[in-house]
Amino acid sequence: MLLNQNRLLREMDHCGFDAIIGTAAENVTYLSGFWALPQWIRPGPQAYALQSRKGDAVDMSSIITSSGTLDLVADQDVTVERVRRYGEFSFQAGSNDKLDRASRKLMAMQAGTCFAHPIEALAAEIKELSLERSRIGIDIDGLQPGYLEKLKASVPDAHFVDATSTLRKVRTVKTSEEIARLRRVGQIAEQAVDAALGAAHAGMTEVEMARVFHTTTVQADAVPVLGCIGFGERSALMNVQPSDRELRQGDVIRFDVGGRYKHYRADIARIAMFGQNSEAVNQLYAALRSGVELGARLARPGAKASEVFLSVCEEVRRCGIANYQRNHVGHGIGLDGYDAPLLSASSKDVLEEGMVICIETPYYQIGAYGLQVEDMFVITAEGAERLTDAGPLKVIAP
Repeated sequence: MLLNQNRLLREMDHCGFDAIIGTAAENVTYLSGFWALPQWIRPGPQAYALQSRKGDAVDMSSIITSSGTLDLVADQDVTVERVRRYGEFSFQAGSNDKLDRASRKLMAMQAGTCFAHPIEALAAEIKELSLERSRIGIDIDGLQPGYLEKLKASVPDAHFVDATSTLRKVRTVKTSEEIARLRRVGQIAEQAVDAALGAAHAGMTEVEMARVFHTTTVQADAVPVLGCIGFGERSALMNVQPSDRELRQGDVIRFDVGGRYKHYRADIARIAMFGQNSEAVNQLYAALRSGVELGARLARPGAKASEVFLSVCEEVRRCGIANYQRNHVGHGIGLDGYDAPLLSASSKDVLEEGMVICIETPYYQIGAYGLQVEDMFVITAEGAERLTDAGPLKVIAP
């Protein structure tokens, strides 16, 4: 299960919520297991997941989604029993005796009441669950302008409270299933980097190397998401996108990459030298890696994110990059590539067991090269357990 039920209950108790509604793509998937394709590929499409209290447990209650996505509900391992649809979507029914399980489920949901508007469907579900006079948390990130006001007008006796930060907080501590998915997607990202570097040769373009990286990602049943791959001077472009720049002797190769596996994200960074080593690059890389390693030693339950940030930056400076500056040195990762916590100077976050974080130390010399060490860790009772390992600077023979 993705949902950390105990943590959700504690936060609902703390906020006095009788129910909570997810509207953003990550929160809908987290609360229900439902991956609404249109929501994930563009802003605007509406899908909601509603969780209500049931004594000392949450009731896996409801999904509200468009008629055109009912096939996804039918074909996925969703953790709800109630589905309401809005908006008509036409298709032809086949012979009942030849329908597979997903098709039968789709037809059954299609036979249910169809609402003209997503908020009408959500309001009807709130009333059906006798929540029309309840205190309800709702994340507002996925709502279209004016939709919250429409919901309040449709259920005037309910008290709606912004729960965007509440759901973000709940998602920070991962379940065992979430950690397993994050471990796997980290492994896939590392395998894809190794495959890309294994194909490196003089004259290879950034685009060609990216093609190997992403192909390996797909072959491992993950989906390409992040692919910053740059050679030489282009490696110093913070968000470099692969180009026709060809690989040359002495180039730094920088990867800031990841993929998505069963909806969960990887984010790692790797550095390699092509054809020859560089003592200057080695020293800089060692300082950056030392910062990440110190951060991993400090990352344990109860540690303040701001203190980890300050210590990592100071370690990089102590190890040779005297002018090292960053606005953050890491972040949480999960359904969102930038989950909480944030390892920054102003962060109020405190690390907890079960959080999965990326610790990173990028360094950019514009016009020369960019270097970056970034790895994924899960916080355990004993400290940070490594999910990925950048290791020493890689040197690739031409």
